[in-house]
Amino acid sequence: MNEEDEEKLRKSSFKSKRREYKDEKKRVAGELVTALRDPTVVVMADWLKARGSLKRWTRYYFVLKPGLLLVYKTDKTHKQSHWVGTILLNCCELIERPSKKDGFCFKLFHPLDQNIWATRGPFGESHGAVTLHVLPTTYLICRAPSNQAGRCWMDALELALRCSGLLMRTMHKLEAPKDLDQSASANEMLEPIVPIDIEEVSMDGDDTTPHLNISETEAERHFTGLDDRSQDEIALSDAEEENEPEQKESPWVKSEVETFNHLGAESQTGDVGEENKGFLWTLLKQVRPGMDLSKVVLPTFILEPRSFLEKLSDYYFHADLLQEASLEDDPHLRMLKVARFYLSGFYKKPKGIKKPYNPILGETYRCCWEHPDGSTTFYVAEQVSHHPPISSIFVSNRKAGFDVSATILSKSKYYGNSASVMMLGKIRIRLLNRGETYTVGLPFANVKGIMIGSMTLEMGGQVTIECDRTAYTCFLDFKLKPFLGGSMNVMNGQIKLGKETITDFDGHWDGLITYRNVKDGSKATLWEATPETFQRRLQMKEIPLEQQGDWESKRLWLKVSEAIQNDDQYAATEEKTVLEDDQRRRAKSGVPHETKIFRHNTQRDIYEYIHADHRPWDLHNDVKQIEHDYVIKTICRVKSSNKLAKGPRPAGEGEEEESSDSTTHATLTNRRKPRGGEEHVTSTEMKESLDRTALLLERLGERLDEVAADASSSRRSLLWAAFALALLHIFLFLSLRDRIAAAVAAAAHPPLPPAP
Repeated sequence: MNEEDEEKLRKSSFKSKRREYKDEKKRVAGELVTALRDPTVVVMADWLKARGSLKRWTRYYFVLKPGLLLVYKTDKTHKQSHWVGTILLNCCELIERPSKKDGFCFKLFHPLDQNIWATRGPFGESHGAVTLHVLPTTYLICRAPSNQAGRCWMDALELALRCSGLLMRTMHKLEAPKDLDQSASANEMLEPIVPIDIEEVSMDGDDTTPHLNISETEAERHFTGLDDRSQDEIALSDAEEENEPEQKESPWVKSEVETFNHLGAESQTGDVGEENKGFLWTLLKQVRPGMDLSKVVLPTFILEPRSFLEKLSDYYFHADLLQEASLEDDPHLRMLKVARFYLSGFYKKPKGIKKPYNPILGETYRCCWEHPDGSTTFYVAEQVSHHPPISSIFVSNRKAGFDVSATILSKSKYYGNSASVMMLGKIRIRLLNRGETYTVGLPFANVKGIMIGSMTLEMGGQVTIECDRTAYTCFLDFKLKPFLGGSMNVMNGQIKLGKETITDFDGHWDGLITYRNVKDGSKATLWEATPETFQRRLQMKEIPLEQQGDWESKRLWLKVSEAIQNDDQYAATEEKTVLEDDQRRRAKSGVPHETKIFRHNTQRDIYEYIHADHRPWDLHNDVKQIEHDYVIKTICRVKSSNKLAKGPRPAGEGEEEESSDSTTHATLTNRRKPRGGEEHVTSTEMKESLDRTALLLERLGERLDEVAADASSSRRSLLWAAFALALLHIFLFLSLRDRIAAAVAAAAHPPLPPAP
């Protein structure tokens, strides 16, 4: 069989699989519609009392179907106006609940405090009946009149929860609707809609009971017409599904085996070899104390053979710790676990005193880690600016419940016998299921002994982890080794609730860190870096080198890295000079640089990932998170955009037109409709800004209270403090006024449609 025949066989096999997939999808959808709308598909139905949000009990009529629990105001379930709501049982847990009242109580709840109610009714109702007491959204507490009835409901719900995919047809008949046409005869009303074969089945004695045999074909005919869409819309939907392109994923492969330096302070000390001292003295002649080293060409012997964009990925080899934090209900323990994840990224050290490459403008890097639960954490990074050097990263794992974004500005200073590298900017850790954002910075790196003594690398500085939704704050202090005595890599910190210290911890950031509960004095291990810790690191995956783009880090710096690994400093310097000269030539050309996967938010002065999705994971709709060509997206069962409501999409709409005129291309790009997530991002930014401002005002208020309580403070200090607070209020008003005006203007003047 030649290649052409194999290709035809593969395409025909793919089409048959697509056809089977469509048939199975329609069959499952038909079964769900059957269970929802057929009055004979009922597991159990009876009156129960439900507790509202205000802890008031109200009597409702409950109908239990496979996978669904429908709530009605009365037992007239055929009337649409009596439907209150539908609970999706496949996302619920069931427990017995003790109660002081008579009867039997049980509770249906979502384990992650998410909504348990369906958005539509059995006949497409968008709103349920108005009730006196509002029912809670994340749980429902019900009470049966007796213990026996409650146990019966518990058994039925357990069956519906475990077997929600089965359609159980009951043999009893419900009363006929009273609003049918009165002119119809009794025989017509009782005549079955579906042809039924009635067999006489002998029971004990001579009694006989009719047994109903309903064929699946006739059952499907029974539901013909229940779909509210027209035949043209159904055909259009099928055609779009048939023509839907296959979701592509990047070809990830396991990365090279990591090499780890020894734990402890001795791995952070090194001497310059005799053959490299000439390079070092040449470098020292170019600099002076206080000078910024970002514009100085560094010799290759102090370079670690990887880019700074790849270096930043070292903090996410234990991203599963963030997943544990997102599942924690206690906000104090949640802050503690976020701090544990933050401290887990420092213990990996290069061999000797090394620094990574300064990324080239436009350089990108991507990788991923697979979690034990099957989810994947994706990491993408881009060098968005060269002077000043700014790197932007985005890390996402929606299924695990978190994402991380950061814009890092690197600055370095030379002080004679020492130098410091400061990484300015904030890292934002979002716990998607909690709606919380944790903001944290990075410590600075200090190198001493450049001219006199042994070169030593340390971490220093104070770092604060703040949560925008809770009052907990974590303070971390990375300490430099004192001149006399002491040890290296010491750190300590506290977690405070307002001004009260709840937890404090200390230790070595490359070794053991313990924390202590201030109230009872109990101690436990927060984090410990041991050889066993290396085995618990998540497996990193990267794109094969031959399939990487020209601007991806490993391929871009390949020749430099090979020369450094071969200990050929002259060849490494030449290849490094080629890359840097090309960057200078592009900078002098006058053509502004355009970022690829990040955009500049001028209001917050940060770069944001243009494909970011901050929604919590939907167990019902979201299937898998994938990455292709630096685009991180989620495969969903049902797309959120309503294409049928918009009608057929004109050919070529939304696609970039090829044109040599850059001005026309930019105009068309600006006139396109913005992404659907931009409004969400704008609202999120305003919410975060308000939260930060409220926190600042609260702290200023506390400071004013302290000043007022101090009897020794002068009246002039009080006046200055009040004046500063008034200025802050005025600034807040002006900034919010501009943002609200911009939002109103954007809503009043929507973007123009794409040009033909």
